[in-house]
Amino acid sequence: MNNKFDALKDDDSGDHDQNEENGAQKDGEKEKTERDKSQSSSKRKAVVPGPAEHPLQYNYTFWYSRRTPGRPTSSQSYEQNVKQIGTFASVEQFWRFYSHMVRPGDLTGHSDFHLFKEGIKPMWEDDANKNGGKWIIRLRKGLASRCWENLILAMLGEQFMVGEEICGAVVSVRFQEDIISIWNKTASDQATTARIRDTLRRVLNLPPNTIMEYKTHTDSIKGEVGRITGTPPRLDFIVFQH
Repeated sequence: MNNKFDALKDDDSGDHDQNEENGAQKDGEKEKTERDKSQSSSKRKAVVPGPAEHPLQYNYTFWYSRRTPGRPTSSQSYEQNVKQIGTFASVEQFWRFYSHMVRPGDLTGHSDFHLFKEGIKPMWEDDANKNGGKWIIRLRKGLASRCWENLILAMLGEQFMVGEEICGAVVSVRFQEDIISIWNKTASDQATTARIRDTLRRVLNLPPNTIMEYKTHTDSIKGEVGRITGTPPRLDFIVFQH
């Protein structure tokens, strides 16, 4: 299993000793390190189900991010702030990760858990996401843990029945509310987004009058650029579904 919990604890690469050596030694060590990294990368095995485990249709990766609220972030700084926890390929591997993870309701500050198909980064600009969008549900405090678990179990169990459209899901912990969202590839496919919406209502057991918001990643990018540059973001992206 590709377990990278250590990424949440320490961002240092452990190269401090190299920097204390003289120039010739440093160059030699650097070349050796690069060769070792290349060999390690080529030898890295794909994550596969273990013997007698129940394979999932797709491999998935857990990610975690945390940032200071109110501070604008570029896509580059956001990508650096998102830490990969690990990838799994079976039901059993999922539970081994999930059972040791903090529940969203117990997170503090501006924190996010992301669960995306392997190879898809939890970023608007990723090739798999750039033409898509997401359904957003805002939750009062106390509901995030249950809704997150129901959502990701439905996603892993292929309950949405929209082929390869689902990219991943996010739970965002904020001070006064929590937010869950599910991302899909094609924002313009209204039949698919409607099916995702209806399935989301069912798996989360949402009241009929729950307000759900669909936002394209294009509008998310425009809004983020506006927040950084001072240009007002668009306010017409909200879609109310009853």
